Amino acid sequence: IAFFVVKDLSSPWLVLAAAATGVLTVVLVELLHRSGRLKEDAAIGLVFPALFSLGIVLITRHAGNVHLDTDAVLLGELAFAPFDRLVVAGRDLGPRHLWVMGGITLINLAAVTLFFKELKLATFDAGLAATLGLSPALIHYGLVTLVSLTAVGAFDAVGLILLVALMIAPPAAAYLLTDRLGLLLLIAGALGALAAALGYAGAIALDASIAGAMAVASGLVFAVVYLAAPRRGLLAELARRRRQKWEFAQTMLAIHLAQHEGDADEAEESRVDHLQGAHVGWTPTFTARVVALAERGGLITRTAERLHLTAAGRSAAAKALAR
Repeated sequence: IAFFVVKDLSSPWLVLAAAATGVLTVVLVELLHRSGRLKEDAAIGLVFPALFSLGIVLITRHAGNVHLDTDAVLLGELAFAPFDRLVVAGRDLGPRHLWVMGGITLINLAAVTLFFKELKLATFDAGLAATLGLSPALIHYGLVTLVSLTAVGAFDAVGLILLVALMIAPPAAAYLLTDRLGLLLLIAGALGALAAALGYAGAIALDASIAGAMAVASGLVFAVVYLAAPRRGLLAELARRRRQKWEFAQTMLAIHLAQHEGDADEAEESRVDHLQGAHVGWTPTFTARVVALAERGGLITRTAERLHLTAAGRSAAAKALAR
């Protein structure tokens, strides 16, 4: 609609109008969702196709001869971005996208810096924010406006694929590395810059699409973090499960010995070979490993083929049984 009014594809009014449309979309989705008659995904499924169809109708009706380059829409044309100049009063001020995204970046930095506590509180605890006199709805729509403005500004330069990739992959990777919101924002920005640098280098080396290569690089960065994150990575999770498996087996051994300590069957129940077979069900290899770990951890001592609990072993068994 803004294009039909201003008749200029380089007009800043297009960015503002598109951002306003993004906010309108969110408002309509939430109005339908809060009515109680539709779930949020159903509301999205109604609003997005309706607005998209309206746009198609307007283009077909009033701009049917306009050529829409789907490749540019999906992948952008980063290589040609420096040639799209901002000219004011006959003066060349530099690449237009640099000015647009630079201005949006400053707006985002100012908003996050000035209202960081309010954004954090309203996002993660809307009830407490309302109790303290804040307006969670106003803050939410303000954040949506910033996201819409950023998405629209970046879309023209980088295309849809890279826009989605850099809005999702770096923050998701950063979330695997930290729980602190401020640090998460910094890490996400650093990972996004790393993905952009790696993607650009890869595109030059392979003579491929710059935006496509950056999107792939962002996915690879996320994959590396997903595998190697110290606490939440896949490898760390596998190591933690393996450690818990052996810790559980040692605790079961301590409980087994504690339950038979001092009774008539203690001599038989404390034998290493008694832990194997049908009674406990451990294999000889597994039994040897558990006994060695428990002995190394100070839970048991070993005399010939008999096992004896230490004070630490009795304490571990008592704690496990008390849970």
